Amino acid sequence: MNKVIVICGPTGVGKTKFSIELAKIFDGEIINADSTQIYKMMNIGTAKITEREKEGIRHHLIDIKNLFDDYTVFDYQRDCRQCINDILKRKKTPIIVGGSGLYIKAALYDYDFKQEEELYEYSQFSSAELYAMLKEIDPETSVHPNNRKRVERALSYYRNNKEPQSSIPKSETLLYDTVFIGLTMDREQLYEKINMRLESMMESGLLEEAHMLYISGIKSRALMTPICYKELFSYFDGDISLRDAIELIKQRSRKYAKRQYTWFKNQMDVKWFEVDYNNFNKTIKNIKKELS
Repeated sequence: MNKVIVICGPTGVGKTKFSIELAKIFDGEIINADSTQIYKMMNIGTAKITEREKEGIRHHLIDIKNLFDDYTVFDYQRDCRQCINDILKRKKTPIIVGGSGLYIKAALYDYDFKQEEELYEYSQFSSAELYAMLKEIDPETSVHPNNRKRVERALSYYRNNKEPQSSIPKSETLLYDTVFIGLTMDREQLYEKINMRLESMMESGLLEEAHMLYISGIKSRALMTPICYKELFSYFDGDISLRDAIELIKQRSRKYAKRQYTWFKNQMDVKWFEVDYNNFNKTIKNIKKELS
C-alpha cells in the first residue's frame, strides 16, 4: 500500500491497539503523533506504548527528546515527513497514530511553519490572562481558550515572527496519499474507559513515576503542560488530596477528549469507525475493508 494511514481520535479510545493490528496487516511502521510521548521519562502518565505492546512493530518519534528540550510543531513537521519518506522508500506503510491534531495536520498538509527560535515562559499567567493576551494580538485566532498549550504556542509564534499565527496561509492540499481513520465510541462509554484507564495507570505505578519526576525538581513545559503530572504535583505540594487530584485528571481528560473530537471533525476528512471491544476483529475487518 503506497499510502499514509492516520489513526486519530480522542484520548483513551484505543488507537494504540488498533495501530498494531493494522501495521501487521499492511506491513506498516508506526509514527507517533502524541506530543507528550515525544519525551523521555513520562511513560505511564502519557499511556506510552511498552516494548511488549509493540509486538515487534517498528515505532518512530517516541522518546526522542529530554524533558528540558523544546520541541515545536515545526520540529515535528520536519521529523515526521522525514519518517514518512523513509518508510515509503522502503516500500512499507507509514501509520501515523495519535491525538495531537495540529502535529498531524502540519506533517501531512502543505503548511509552511516557521522555526520558533525561542519558546517563552508563561507559568506566571492564568489561562484566562493568556487567552486575553492572544486575542489582543490575534483577534482571528481559532485556538480554544481552554487549550493552554496551543495558546502559549500561538503567543510564542507571534513574539518570534512578529505576525499572528492565524496569518499562516491555510491549505487543504495533502502532500501524501492519505487515509484518515477515526476511532469513536459512545461518549459515556469513552468517559468510563478514560476513568478506568487512569485507575489502571495508578495500579501500574503512576504515582511513583510522578513522585520521581516531582523530587527531580523538573518543572519544564514538557512536563507541566499535559494532563496528569501537574495535578499529582499539586497533591505532592499538599494543595489538594490524592482523591481530588485523581478526579481532576479524569475531569480534564474527559474535556480534552471532547475538544479532540471537535478538532478532528472540523479539520480533516476523517472516516469514523465505532470501536467495538466486545468484537474487536469486527472493527478491524471494517477498517481493513475501507483501506483495501
